[in-house]
Amino acid sequence: MLKDHPRGLFVLFFANMGERFGYYTMMAILIFFVEARFGLTKQDLGFIWGAFLFSIYFLPLFGGILADRIGYGKTVVAGILVMILGYGMLAVPVNSLVFVLFCLFVISAGTGFFKGNMAVLLGNLYEDKKYKKIHDAAFNIYYMGINIGAFFSPYVAVGVRNFLLSKDGFEYKPEIPGMAQHFLHGTLEKAKIPELTELAQKQWGENFTTLKAFCNAYTDSLSQAYNASFGIAAVSILMSLAIFIGFKKYYKSADYLKAEKVAAANETEVELTPKQTRDRIVALMLVFLVVIFFWMAFHQNGYILALFAKNYTTASVGPFTKIFFDLPAFLSVIGAIIGLVWLLGKQFQGMFKVSGAVLLVAGVGIAFLRYRGFSAANTISPEHFQAFNPIFVVFLTPLVLVYFAFLRKRDKEPSSPRKIGIGMGVAALAYVFMVLASQGLQSPKELETAGGVSSILCSPYWLITTYFSLTIAELFLSPMGLAFVAKVAPPKIRGMMQGGWLAATAIGNALCGVMGIPYERLPLWMTFAIMVFTSLLSFTFIFCILKKLEAATKS
Repeated sequence: MLKDHPRGLFVLFFANMGERFGYYTMMAILIFFVEARFGLTKQDLGFIWGAFLFSIYFLPLFGGILADRIGYGKTVVAGILVMILGYGMLAVPVNSLVFVLFCLFVISAGTGFFKGNMAVLLGNLYEDKKYKKIHDAAFNIYYMGINIGAFFSPYVAVGVRNFLLSKDGFEYKPEIPGMAQHFLHGTLEKAKIPELTELAQKQWGENFTTLKAFCNAYTDSLSQAYNASFGIAAVSILMSLAIFIGFKKYYKSADYLKAEKVAAANETEVELTPKQTRDRIVALMLVFLVVIFFWMAFHQNGYILALFAKNYTTASVGPFTKIFFDLPAFLSVIGAIIGLVWLLGKQFQGMFKVSGAVLLVAGVGIAFLRYRGFSAANTISPEHFQAFNPIFVVFLTPLVLVYFAFLRKRDKEPSSPRKIGIGMGVAALAYVFMVLASQGLQSPKELETAGGVSSILCSPYWLITTYFSLTIAELFLSPMGLAFVAKVAPPKIRGMMQGGWLAATAIGNALCGVMGIPYERLPLWMTFAIMVFTSLLSFTFIFCILKKLEAATKS
């Protein structure tokens, strides 16, 4: 899967992985941080979430335009430096919503210089004819780097949060931040005050004085714990900078402006005709329109799905389920699976077989010991659900690559536009699970003044199944979309077109935040049904224009 690829792929892979670790550390806790620190309504949280994601994915349009003029590598370095500044400021415990919003804007600006241009560098690496056939596979592998970083980030964020809370004598309970903020604002139901008082007395014991003092101390401690996680994100991105600069020689050949490469080679590039250029741009715009609705659905993972994990999903699970929420146990299971593949795979020989046996035995042994150490009821955190999508990506990507390679050998591999359409259909299925899960649950509006946690709690497997389905959709759509843009974009505006892909993503993310309006006003299942409908509509649309899109890849 890797031996035929240029070394530059691995530099971009690890540089991007470090940046994504920092980004997803922040994303795992951002909504919970703002809620705990400022006590905003779910609708206001949605607008902040949507606006931030919009800027994260819209500003790369300008980053692409800039890079087309000054170079991709320089623009990426500038972006990393700006991101480090933004995360560093966010690590400062300042009780000001305006300051937090400014930090998020700085992070967005840095991401605008970084995100799309990394994809352009990767695409440029594969312009050589000997790499053309593995162009799509390269984007799948690159996508794995994103998700390896994203997998570890929620565990780190939760670990830091719990450690710093414990130093202040607190324990995290998902119901406390909402009730504490409502109490401080005078909006908590009177019937809930005894429950909050009991939780406070259990936390503080003999140190308990007044409920107001507890609420202030708890929210301050929790917010500062989240601030520390933002600091870890800054360090992670600093490591990305070191990788990107330190191993520049491996991707240097891809860091060119198109005109420079033509001049250096002393050759004349074949220009696209005006019709070819127009057809390609129209095809890209149609794909951009479709993916708006995918990202509106997908990025609920940090907003509505995150709130579902906190407010509607049980916080206590049995020992078997706890394995998937405990990092050492989960890593042991992953190691055992990798070991089994190496042991049984015909393509693996010698030391791979020996290492596979060691991994299998050690993984099973450690997972079993962790399992034996769990109690009948074990606490899980809502942030942990953010880890399922990336680990599913890491495991499913090789399977998807093998499947597409199998079809490619038989000349039956679906085109990139067809893969995108299939992804939209799977996204619709993912939210069907949430429609079923939310039947009979209280609406978010009913929970608002009751502390935010439902009296009826769902199994975590509803969310896990949804994330699994969304991951399959993502693998069919996101890396294929990046690859489609790299193939179809007219050469002279390649950076701008990658920025256009991200701008479409930005619009979808803005709509993601707008979903806070129906979330607060409608029965819960209707909110999820909206996303089923929009995904199915996009699925139908892309198959109606499929021939036009496929023709653009051949022009």
